[in-house]
Amino acid sequence: MSKKVGLIVPHDYKLLSIAAILEVFETANKLTKGTEKPFEIMIFQSAEQINQERLFGYEINSIETSKNLDLILIPAFTTDNMSEMIAKNKKFIPWLQKQHESGAELASFCTGAFLFAASGLLNEKLATTHVDACSAFTKAFPMVKLKPEETLTADGSLYTSGGSTSTFHLLILLVQKYCGNEIAVQIAKIFSIDLNRYKQSYFSTFRPNHLHNDTLVAMLQQKIESQYHSIEKLEEITKDIPTSARNMTRRFKQVTGIPPIEYLQNIRVESSKKYLEQTQLSISEIIEKTGYNDPKAFRKVFYKMVGMKPIEYREKFRVQ
Repeated sequence: MSKKVGLIVPHDYKLLSIAAILEVFETANKLTKGTEKPFEIMIFQSAEQINQERLFGYEINSIETSKNLDLILIPAFTTDNMSEMIAKNKKFIPWLQKQHESGAELASFCTGAFLFAASGLLNEKLATTHVDACSAFTKAFPMVKLKPEETLTADGSLYTSGGSTSTFHLLILLVQKYCGNEIAVQIAKIFSIDLNRYKQSYFSTFRPNHLHNDTLVAMLQQKIESQYHSIEKLEEITKDIPTSARNMTRRFKQVTGIPPIEYLQNIRVESSKKYLEQTQLSISEIIEKTGYNDPKAFRKVFYKMVGMKPIEYREKFRVQ
């Protein structure tokens, strides 16, 4: 019997995410031999959204009158204002909760995890989202066990994926579950998906938060960002800031989300990534330029933050 798959099309949805989801499930249906297809794909919107009969070639169903489904898919969003997005799409929340209570599995893709988490269904569950949205996600949903480095998570009947091609990794996992390994492998080949890629930290970019009004924190940020290559101890650049080291660390973490030493490490790693991508400098030269004295320490920090060795990163991302 075909599985009833509901793809929600909320406000501020990302078209590329919708397209990827439909492409993979439609391809699975085409590849399956026999008359009965594995997936009955349906599009869902709230009644207030519906202003036409069909969307992406499918009849539009209303969440207010829907029956129970087997699998619900939550796409990524175009906006960075997740609070506003959740408010716009609040009518989906009780529907998602009700569908899960009736036995439906739920899967979100990239920033779709924000709407998923707003339902409360991810509380105390594993989840991931786009690597650059993880800080905001953690602040908004502290009860969710976020795994920023993971390409995807599966916790019972709840699934999430990170950004970029992580969407395809989760889609292939779902196809494998419902259609078997053979169809999943065929789809991976069709869409050129590397099934051996397990981490999304490779694609992370550290973006310092400067949108705040704390002048002391801003002062320390400026010092770290301009002097990271020569700092030996943080005490060197904090001694002229008019507050205690303990208070400075507390305020800095409250504003930026991380302590000063981790901020310094992120700045240094981002700088080293650019050198690896854009220059022919040796690893030793890059270590020196980014302020590390201990090559072993540099490699350890780089691997922890990026998920691969510096030489592997250069081979993967070097600009030719």
